[in-house]
Amino acid sequence: MAGREHAALSASGRLLAVLAAFDHGHPALSLTEISRRAGLSLTTAHRLVAALTEWGALERDRDGLYHVGLRLWELAALAPRGLALRQVALPYLEDLYEATHENVQLAVRDGAEVVYTEWISGRSSVGVRIQVGARWPLHATGVGLALLAYAQGAFQDAYCAGPLAAYTPYTITDPARLRRALAEVRRTGVAVSSRQVTEDALSVAAPVRGPDGPVVAAVSLVVPWAEARVPALVPAVRVAARGISRALGWRPAPRAEPGT
Repeated sequence: MAGREHAALSASGRLLAVLAAFDHGHPALSLTEISRRAGLSLTTAHRLVAALTEWGALERDRDGLYHVGLRLWELAALAPRGLALRQVALPYLEDLYEATHENVQLAVRDGAEVVYTEWISGRSSVGVRIQVGARWPLHATGVGLALLAYAQGAFQDAYCAGPLAAYTPYTITDPARLRRALAEVRRTGVAVSSRQVTEDALSVAAPVRGPDGPVVAAVSLVVPWAEARVPALVPAVRVAARGISRALGWRPAPRAEPGT
């Protein structure tokens, strides 16, 4: 049955289906689980898994379970919005952590989701439901709001039209309210997400700009909601975002001289 569902897939599509079977909730899979999650027959899955393992995209452990292989990590290191961005940003993220000892995050937008490319956490920091490579809808996180606020107008319109998933009673699910929140981000240059993913956390985020000015990423602090002092956090987040932007080649537009 599963094989018939994917009968029209090309050879490359079936390979991608095997890789897509793995996610943060399923980092290790048996061949049978890969077959089921990829929607492929066991015979097809076996053939593709063998080829991917030989190439290094998958690795098999002593228990017979398969994991994503280091060959994919090598390729991911070439992505300009992945490890390359992380290497440029890391000194500024570390400075932000040393100044606050709170959760520090770096993220990029991929379609309607935010993807976390770096995360630094302190021992006493508030717990967060993310890890490097994790995805969340844009409207529910500080970094997501910072990225969505500077996305193209047509994309914003489509996103705000919903549906907007709720994770806590405080998650923004009303399109009009989301539009107001995005306008506030553009006005202030920072995004504040309060108790949207977990009820004990607050995030302050700022956009990171690339060489030509467009927003390419966002950096944030995530702190305990009950202890949050947003006005004190905003300058630190802004400095980090501005430092990363400059390191990427961005330069602010020169101010006009009085009388010109």
